[in-house]
Amino acid sequence: MPTLAEQSLQATHFSLPQQTKFYRGKVRDVYTVADQLVMVASDRISAFDHILSRPIPYKGQILNQIAIHFLNATKDIVPNWLEASPDPNVSIGIACEPYRIEMVIRGYLTGHAWRTYKSGKRVLCGVPLPEGMKEHDRFPSPIITPATKAEEGHDEDISREEIIKQGIVSEEDYTKLEAYTHALYARGTKMAAEQGLILVDTKYEFGKKDGQIYIIDEIHTPDSSRYFYLDGYAERQTKGEKQKHLSKEFVREWLIEHGFQGLEGQLMPEMPDAFVESITDRYTELYEKITGKTFVRRNTDDLLEQVEQNILKYLDEI
Repeated sequence: MPTLAEQSLQATHFSLPQQTKFYRGKVRDVYTVADQLVMVASDRISAFDHILSRPIPYKGQILNQIAIHFLNATKDIVPNWLEASPDPNVSIGIACEPYRIEMVIRGYLTGHAWRTYKSGKRVLCGVPLPEGMKEHDRFPSPIITPATKAEEGHDEDISREEIIKQGIVSEEDYTKLEAYTHALYARGTKMAAEQGLILVDTKYEFGKKDGQIYIIDEIHTPDSSRYFYLDGYAERQTKGEKQKHLSKEFVREWLIEHGFQGLEGQLMPEMPDAFVESITDRYTELYEKITGKTFVRRNTDDLLEQVEQNILKYLDEI
């Protein structure tokens, strides 16, 4: 039986034909091949801006397939970059010039929005926040709170006015991004409700090629979105209880319990096999709950070679 390490895709080091660039993100290895992007979803997992010590079997496949599920379900709203998935861990598509902002949309006073509100501020990214709200309350209507895309470190809040004033995005394009963001969130909210979930907040990244705006990267995955369980939400709000969420928060909680929050001088704890296996199980549950589909684990024999050969076969045929 293969070990957990042998079942996992820790990192790739391919040399693809016509490859011009390579970028390794926290989770994805991204190859630029001619005018296409080849995105390999690894099994790396991050928390507190750190990549954890061990990969999680099937996590990359799960995230890649959730992203494909939602990209296919929203392509009538806005064109997206995805063209093919020749391997369960791989997405290939159009290489766009990315806008240097993330379009964050929030339906509820949760996370960063709540922390801002709790500090006494009533404006977030230039958007006024209503008085008298408590954590996890629903906004009267969803709000867009953009963030700059930092090359290093944390993304930072920015207002619509500053984005246009600084020339990061033209007013004409930004107006389109706003419309797309609201429409995508509405679709995501509807799809979540059909699965008994609330899409609390999420982010979208857009790019442009030949004058056309595209949605790029993943959408509506647990790594880019926050979900609550719909059943009991109102009752928990009334009682002031914690909301039941569907996310990788349980990983952060385990790290905190073991003395790690990404702060200077803290050592990352070693994750035992049982915990690694439990993360795979939780991510499988996430996939099935969010998509309504049964997750089928890929064959992991010679995993790295499989991924490379599937990419090469696709590139050779186009």
